[in-house]
Amino acid sequence: MMLSDHFSLAEFTKSQTAIRKGIKNDPNDAAIENMRLLCENILEPVRQHYDIPFTLNSGFRCLALNEAVGSSPRSQHVTGQAADFEVPTIANKDLAYWIMDNLDYDQVLLEFYKEGDPSSGWVHCSYDNGNNRKQAKKFDGRTWETL
Repeated sequence: MMLSDHFSLAEFTKSQTAIRKGIKNDPNDAAIENMRLLCENILEPVRQHYDIPFTLNSGFRCLALNEAVGSSPRSQHVTGQAADFEVPTIANKDLAYWIMDNLDYDQVLLEFYKEGDPSSGWVHCSYDNGNNRKQAKKFDGRTWETL
């Protein structure tokens, strides 16, 4: 099932951790709609702007998978509202700032980014239809700072 022109439900739910641990990572209808909105409002505009194909590092996570990877139970990955990704050849910091400057988002998190290493870390971005907070932060593995 395609959620948008370039992103599929299978891509959002694929997880090596789920496969290894035998976790069924199946979203409900509300989560599928949230993923569709995330594609429409964040992922497709990024894809169109850079004109570079990219895949998700992490998309939807059911509660069991979310717990297995050690993430917060409040993670927006559980509701289908968030994805972690990188765009090949684009510095993650530049990607984060482009999203901040051009799109309506809930959170942009530049995670595990190390200044001076443009390919370090990844961008976590969420979209919460009608409730976007415009939070932008970076995390170096120890501390959070506002972007």
